[in-house]
Amino acid sequence: MTTPHPNATNRLDRLPIGRFHKVTLVAVAFAYFFEFADINSFATTAPQLVRLWGVTVDQIAYVTSLSFVGMFVGSVVAGRLADRWGRRSTLIGTTVWFSVFSMTSAFAWDIVSMGVFRVLTSAGLAAMTVVAVIYVNEIYPAAVRGRYQAYAIVIGICGTPVTNLIASAVVPLADWTWRLVYVWGALGIAFLFFARRIVESPRWYESRGRYDEAEAVLSRIEHEVAAEHGPLAEPAQARPDTTAPATRAPLRLLLQRRYLVPTAVLTVLWVTQTIGFFGYSSWAPTLLAAEGFSVEKSIFYVALTTVGAPLGSLLAALVTDRFERKWLLVVFGLAIAACGLLYGLTFDPLFIVAFGFLVNMLERGYTALAYAYSPELFDIRGRSLGTGLAYGIGRLSNAVGPLVIAALYTGSGYQSVFFFIAGTWTVGALVLAVFGRRTRPAAARGRAATTGSTATPGPARQEGTP
Repeated sequence: MTTPHPNATNRLDRLPIGRFHKVTLVAVAFAYFFEFADINSFATTAPQLVRLWGVTVDQIAYVTSLSFVGMFVGSVVAGRLADRWGRRSTLIGTTVWFSVFSMTSAFAWDIVSMGVFRVLTSAGLAAMTVVAVIYVNEIYPAAVRGRYQAYAIVIGICGTPVTNLIASAVVPLADWTWRLVYVWGALGIAFLFFARRIVESPRWYESRGRYDEAEAVLSRIEHEVAAEHGPLAEPAQARPDTTAPATRAPLRLLLQRRYLVPTAVLTVLWVTQTIGFFGYSSWAPTLLAAEGFSVEKSIFYVALTTVGAPLGSLLAALVTDRFERKWLLVVFGLAIAACGLLYGLTFDPLFIVAFGFLVNMLERGYTALAYAYSPELFDIRGRSLGTGLAYGIGRLSNAVGPLVIAALYTGSGYQSVFFFIAGTWTVGALVLAVFGRRTRPAAARGRAATTGSTATPGPARQEGTP
């Protein structure tokens, strides 16, 4: 018999955390691990390519810029595919995509071929991120989704220091060993082993009018959680208008008032985060080498700074569901601006590592908070489109960012780059402070439901309400 209204949102929100959620966490974290592992592969190998291929700083800038064009395309396409094919299928497909093209990067023969392979890889990396963010938002209870988004990144972000340490060890060994960095990034294809363990989002099924499939997935999840925790609380009833199937969401949907402001704010958030973070992480090894540090030392110093990244995600996990995410993002953004500027004002190795450590820690905390914040600004109809477009424009902005940084470095010197980066973080924090929408009330309403209590549920919560 068809179940017309499975009420996916409220049924998922009242669940206590169980083994199902933990297995899903490991699967998403694995995908994040190799996304973070691969995203800076070019930055860690670029100094060696400068030596071997005679690559110029401007050529590095062009490759980096085009990679972010690929990210824009991947983000926007992923949002549409996730709406059409489902969150699970798109997550699997995009992870396989970036893994395959990371492997092809290992066979690049010049800077042009490397540029082509990095654009294709980057498209998959951004696409996977957009879908993973949406998937976590729709699978985990509202009261703890920020925390579990951050937990996934705590594990996933380890891919950055691990990759940088691997690069610092293998790149100097021989003229060809830089290729191993890209082979390492291709191991993300092992995500296929998790494919049968993750389920499709029942909220997506429900939004497409596929109620039987939504009911089947919900029943499976509830059965697993109930077997572990005992009888479950009754879910609140959904409002009648929240269970109607979503129609295809065109881009003009985002011009409606309810979507336009959050999309604009989110776009500024991701533009400033992209230029601010990648301006730092993508250029630090090359700029240090250009300032007289050896290739080995420049890669090693940057590798040491990235050890702070997992701690930042852990910090975000501790605070994300306790305080308003909007204000946490503002505080983190201003702190990153200050630490990044201090990084650029010193040439002492100890302070380079110390301030670089703080930048990495705070930035990855910011990213974890932003991943949780972004999809909460939209209902399910606009979630994939709004999140994907804002994230994609953010990544596209760095098609210009590296060219600006190269021009600043050439025209005004090393330190001017870090004044520019600090400025972008400050602008993002101020825009978010003035125009950003609060989202914590939605999580707070779901908090009691996640304790596993069988008490009578409170008022129904509308899907996607900020």
